[in-house]
Amino acid sequence: MRSEKQIEQKLASEVKRRGGIAPKFVSPGFDGMPDRIILLPGARIAFAELKAPGKKPRRLQYARHRLLRKLGFRVYVIDNPEQIGGVIDEIENSL
Repeated sequence: MRSEKQIEQKLASEVKRRGGIAPKFVSPGFDGMPDRIILLPGARIAFAELKAPGKKPRRLQYARHRLLRKLGFRVYVIDNPEQIGGVIDEIENSL
């Protein structure tokens, strides 16, 4: 089983391999924001909440995800390293 940290490292590594960056997203005074912001070539932006396998976001995190989606951003909850390739593909192919 993989830990949240291992999944987060794999995400950052795969985004980098595809020419982007996935810095840790810290928002002082605005709790519940996703762990990483994914920035890919072509001005592709999305957010990723990383969880240990089988774990779910907290209620406040779900509220922040809804807010970001309402603003037009993609937000992904990743709890399995197998999801990473598909998530990045989807972001790369977004308009």
